[in-house]
Amino acid sequence: MPVITLQYDDLEKLTGTDKETFIKRVPMIGADIERIEDEYIDVEFFPDRPDLYSVEGAARAMRGFLDLETGLSEYEVKPYNISISVSEDILKIRPFLGCAVVRGVKFNSSSIKSLMDLQEDLHWGLGRNRKKVSIGVHDLSYVKPPFRYMAVDPNFEFVPLDYTEKMSMIEILEKHPKGTKFAHLVKDFEKYPIILDSQDNVLSFPPIINGTLTSVTEKTTDLFIDVTGLGEAVYTALNIVVTALAERGGEIEFVRVIRPDGEEVILPDMEPKTRLLTKAEVKSLLGMEFSTKEIVKQLERMRFGAKALDEETVEVKVPAYRADILHNYDLVEDIAKGYGYENIKVKIPETYTAGKSHPISLLRAPVNEIMVGLGYYEVMPFTLTSEKVNFENMRREKTDDVTYVLHPISEDQTMLRTTVLPNLLEILALNQHRELPQKIFEFGEIVSNEMTGQHVAAVSIHPQANFTEIYEILDALMREMMLPYEVKESEDPAFLEGRRADVYVKGKKLGVFGELHPEVINNFALGYAVVGFELDLKDLIG
Repeated sequence: MPVITLQYDDLEKLTGTDKETFIKRVPMIGADIERIEDEYIDVEFFPDRPDLYSVEGAARAMRGFLDLETGLSEYEVKPYNISISVSEDILKIRPFLGCAVVRGVKFNSSSIKSLMDLQEDLHWGLGRNRKKVSIGVHDLSYVKPPFRYMAVDPNFEFVPLDYTEKMSMIEILEKHPKGTKFAHLVKDFEKYPIILDSQDNVLSFPPIINGTLTSVTEKTTDLFIDVTGLGEAVYTALNIVVTALAERGGEIEFVRVIRPDGEEVILPDMEPKTRLLTKAEVKSLLGMEFSTKEIVKQLERMRFGAKALDEETVEVKVPAYRADILHNYDLVEDIAKGYGYENIKVKIPETYTAGKSHPISLLRAPVNEIMVGLGYYEVMPFTLTSEKVNFENMRREKTDDVTYVLHPISEDQTMLRTTVLPNLLEILALNQHRELPQKIFEFGEIVSNEMTGQHVAAVSIHPQANFTEIYEILDALMREMMLPYEVKESEDPAFLEGRRADVYVKGKKLGVFGELHPEVINNFALGYAVVGFELDLKDLIG
């Protein structure tokens, strides 16, 4: 989950209250305080609330929660005088585009950092590491509209952000830090996406890097925002960014997006969505009787628009920046937050039950203790994955034991994993900015032949990682679990030949360990040697 740094002076100015009150109350809206420093606080917001990934968004939410400013935040959007045309050839590469202009923003170093951090957190949260959403923010004074969103030859040259010399787009993917990190998103296309002004100045090479010409500085006042991607999350990200800037006094302005077929779309779309919520729905989930007046009050505290239509039904206006409201259950959750979980009455269950530890927990606890004692950090990745990650990236053949998602909403989550190691490698890929060595493990579920299994897996990444290191870790785990074992030569293609072995207990294969194959390391865009193991513990559960 993203950790947001909130400067106290900025926070108090935008919230309208003191830092002590904020620190005391912010956990109640769905957040964990990571650390409290003299000049700032680090807060970890839940991943379903990307609108809180900035000091502006957090301040807006807290003003309502503290009854300083309740109800729907309304933002005036001025008529457009800027347009951008979309070419036909870009539709096969990165077809969704959202744009807006925000004028009159007054920046300082703190607010610029807040904006940049918001970008990166949205890239991670909504954008799946820029694949689904990428955001560009530009100083409008250095470019001349109308703009064009198109595909160009990879040899096209411009000066990328943080550089002073022109580079071709191919060179950017090979040499620029952002280019090498995100090259996999565009390198397989014959042409690459670009946004140009009327004089062929480059605003952005999405989803890789902006041009240096439009860099935002403390002198910047007028901004052009582009958001490109593969789905409608583009528009949510655009709304989050522009409303955050509006909270700082910026004036939002429409942009006319001209599609290849001549259709015109005026963005951003700030119209709230309307939902109907009944008293019965609230009671069924919270177990308490709320009047429509009380429901309206709590929804307004959580920055919704709300009014009672009759004694049973409330009309709710959902802000355009709220990406998490998918069902009325989500509205009821916010009512509970507004009312205060501490104020919900405790009720003793009518049926008496006695609990005991589950057999899986009885095995998990000692395994986790052993791995932590060996210097590994526990992680809990998703069970949903894709064939590319589970098989292709691991150099393994696809098997027939896969359980697929019937109606996947993402190509990244189309199946239930049959192995844990690929998820650990994904986590290493997302944490390359952290210092080495990194050592992580998971005791988690896999699904094979529609049956749930329990696997433990671990990986270690650093320049000196080798077979001996992971053999010692595996040996320590097996000895501490008092499991006599033997090893035999493995043929698992995910590992390097001659530096891999299968683990057997009582003649039955339990798992595999060794040095990951260089091709696997490259598939996950990792730059150092990786060693790991994975064991099937299902038969050890009592």
